[in-house]
Amino acid sequence: MFKGGMAGMMQKAKQMQDDMEVAQQEIKSLSCEGISASGNIKIVLNGEYKVTNINIDESLLSDKEMLEDLIMIAVNDASTKVNNLSKEKMKNVTGGLNLPF
Repeated sequence: MFKGGMAGMMQKAKQMQDDMEVAQQEIKSLSCEGISASGNIKIVLNGEYKVTNINIDESLLSDKEMLEDLIMIAVNDASTKVNNLSKEKMKNVTGGLNLPF
């Protein structure tokens, strides 16, 4: 039937679950910086996509619409980085299987 039998499958499933929990904790502790306006706006997101820091250069405070666009760009940049790192960590756990989590 299966090499190693049912007990071996159960052991591998348990190991994968344990590895998944470790990866999820590592993802939560991630910190990614999104940048726009040549570094004049920096926004840091953690692995749960929550903003932990915002830095805006004073020279950008005079144009509200431009500032809003630049903040959006920086948030999206940080979000993309968190997403990519999360996928990479989960890929390491699942052995490249595309599982829905």
